[in-house]
Amino acid sequence: MASKRHFFVLLSVLYASIQVSMAGDPDILTDFVPPPILFGPLGGNYFTFNGFRALVGAPFPTTFKVLKASMIEFPALEGQSVSYAVLQFPNGTVNPPHTHPRASELLFVLMGSLQVGFVDTTNKLFTQTLQQGDIFVFPKGLVHFQFNCNTTNSALALSAFGSANPGTVKVPSAVFNSTIDDQVLALSFKTDVATIQKIKSGLSV
Repeated sequence: MASKRHFFVLLSVLYASIQVSMAGDPDILTDFVPPPILFGPLGGNYFTFNGFRALVGAPFPTTFKVLKASMIEFPALEGQSVSYAVLQFPNGTVNPPHTHPRASELLFVLMGSLQVGFVDTTNKLFTQTLQQGDIFVFPKGLVHFQFNCNTTNSALALSAFGSANPGTVKVPSAVFNSTIDDQVLALSFKTDVATIQKIKSGLSV
């Protein structure tokens, strides 16, 4: 009886391991997911995203800016497990620490240079200064950042994600712009409530 129970426990653990290893965008059983409502024959327009045309000939922004092509902006990506984002970094700007819970990220520097890094689950920081033409991978779900530390030149990067909807959890906002009690935050960061409230007011500007 005990050996049978052990067998079922082992089977359950094995099943859970398989489920974790397969976690990600669900596979689809068709070539693609068509739009829910069709107003005529489906054509190439559905599979075309022109949202990045806004970048062509446009002045560079004065603050950090992200332009996304995920399933939300480009519905044809549903079920395809891919998406893009264009990141524009004026000099001295940062993409603050954040995570993508559903995807790893490949960052390709198209212009300028960027200091990048991620922190693994042992709190080890992996960092690198990337030049034009370099690619860096941010493992799925880990906290990471990008920083244009150049005081005069802008930087431009393209990010590719292994999910049609990678999601973004911005660490400063998730912690300080949430409804977590100020006292909990003060104890967690070994400071006082007044300091926490000051940080919160700074982030809300």
